[in-house]
Amino acid sequence: MLGSANCALPWSALTPNCSYLMNRRLLFLAPCTALALLLAACGNNNSAGTKKIVIGIVAKSNSNAVFQVAKVGAEDAAKRLSAQLNMDISIDWRTPNDENPQMQADNIETLVTTGASGIAVSCSDANKVTDAINHAVASGIPVTTFDSDAPDSKRFALYGTDDDKCGQLVMSELAKIMGGKGVVAILAGNPNAPNLQKRVQAVKDEAKKYPGITILNVFNHKETAADAAACVEQAMQANPQITGWAMVGGWPLFTDNALKWAPGTVKVVSVDALPAQLNYVRDGHVQELLAQQCYEWGNTSVQLLVDKIVNNKTPPATFVPSDLIPVTKDNVEDYSKKWDVWLPKK
Repeated sequence: MLGSANCALPWSALTPNCSYLMNRRLLFLAPCTALALLLAACGNNNSAGTKKIVIGIVAKSNSNAVFQVAKVGAEDAAKRLSAQLNMDISIDWRTPNDENPQMQADNIETLVTTGASGIAVSCSDANKVTDAINHAVASGIPVTTFDSDAPDSKRFALYGTDDDKCGQLVMSELAKIMGGKGVVAILAGNPNAPNLQKRVQAVKDEAKKYPGITILNVFNHKETAADAAACVEQAMQANPQITGWAMVGGWPLFTDNALKWAPGTVKVVSVDALPAQLNYVRDGHVQELLAQQCYEWGNTSVQLLVDKIVNNKTPPATFVPSDLIPVTKDNVEDYSKKWDVWLPKK
């Protein structure tokens, strides 16, 4: 019977309102000089007169490795753009250790108070953070979302995975690997995350195309490796008939020995392909990973915000899609080399 299960504990520009008001003498300056002073007057500036931009980033959780990678991407973008634009661009990373939508909302408000120039958010619960986002925008701070959206907010862009296509691809690839028949469980993370809700629904819709596929249940859990791995183990013990897992996030694959069956006996297609997760492809427990470009969540979000702050430039469409990259045994070693660039070992 199709339903849902919860395997976890309860869910516990410039400076704001930059007015651009200048001394009346600005009106009498040459146009180029006026423009230079205008830019210097907006935002924070250091003692040398270099324009300072602070990008606040509020991801879902520090405990989730995909957001650790997003942080690296954001910091790399800040360094690159600082050099390109001769500006002082820095990242103010304000992310809860574990998912906490109320803390996300509070952190957005703190960024408004402390004078962030722009904010990027991956929303654990859109309902909880929409008001905070709208307050930031009303205060003159542009906001973009990444990975997980707040569609009813006043953010100017979303960068991330097309969640409908993601769920569809997870299920279609799994059905192919399972030969079009079997019992599938969906691993779904936070039940309040809008991006995951979309993926789950797309998995269900795609499964209807395969008469031999039965969706047993949707399993929600706290988004940590340990909680997700425990969820999978409990589900398998209670439902040994499961022959396939559609994982709309790769949470359990960040820990060792999370999948307790013999390789290949239960088929798995999962989202994400970070270094630890690649080992499950190598040993045959996972047949395919669909890699989200989580490094770009940070990198591209910072680029979008700096474009908006410096040039008032917005993307042609509100949604800026990020493609998924299939990773199987055929290309896992080549793909793993990318991590030496994205996340160098210290």
